[in-house]
Amino acid sequence: MSGLRERKKRETREALMTAALRLALERGLENVRAEDIAAAGGVSPRTYNNYFPSKYAAITARHTDRVRATVAALRARPAAEPLWEALTEAAIAPWARQAGRAGEAPDPELPASIRMLADEPALRAEALRTALEGEAELTAAVAARTGTDPVRDLYPGLVAVTVTAAVQGAVAHWLRADPPVPLVPLLREALEQLAAGLPAPRPEDREER
Repeated sequence: MSGLRERKKRETREALMTAALRLALERGLENVRAEDIAAAGGVSPRTYNNYFPSKYAAITARHTDRVRATVAALRARPAAEPLWEALTEAAIAPWARQAGRAGEAPDPELPASIRMLADEPALRAEALRTALEGEAELTAAVAARTGTDPVRDLYPGLVAVTVTAAVQGAVAHWLRADPPVPLVPLLREALEQLAAGLPAPRPEDREER
C-alpha cells in the first residue's frame, strides 16, 4: 500500500510540474496563479500547497529534480570508478532523459523552460536557491567519495562548484548554438575538459571548427 501511495504522490507532483510549465509558457509567468496550476493538475489548492510552496517552486521543479538526480546518481556509481568518470555520468544522466540522444530532437519544453528561467528574475532567484542547496549536497557526495571533509577541505566544494558551472556553460552554449547541436555530447565535452584541467585550445583545434 505504501508503494502505491508513493507512486500516486510522484504522479501528482509530475502532473503539477507539467501544468506549471505549460501554463507559464502559454500565458506568461505573471498570468499564472498557484490556483491555476492546481486546477490544471486536477487537485485542490490545499493539496497543491503540500507539494509546492509557490508557483515559482513548481515551475523550477524540474531544475530542482535534475540537481538532486545528479547527486543521487553520483552516490549510486560504483565505488571503484574514477571520480571524474563518475561525476560526468552522474551529471549527464538527468539531462539525457529530456535532451534526447545524439541525432534526436529534445523535448521542446526543455529549451523553452531554461530560457524562461534565465529571463524571469523571480525564477532565477528560485533556481539560484536550488543551485546553492544542490552544490551543498554535491559537495557532501564528493567528500564521501574522496574521503575528504566538506567543511575542512576545499576540494569537495571546489569540485561541486566547477561541475555545476561546467553544466551551466554547456547548456548555455547549447541554447545559442546555430546550427543546433545535441546537448549530451556538449555536456560530456565540458566535463571532460574540466577533468583535464581546461587546457587551452590548440590552433589546429580551432581550425577544425
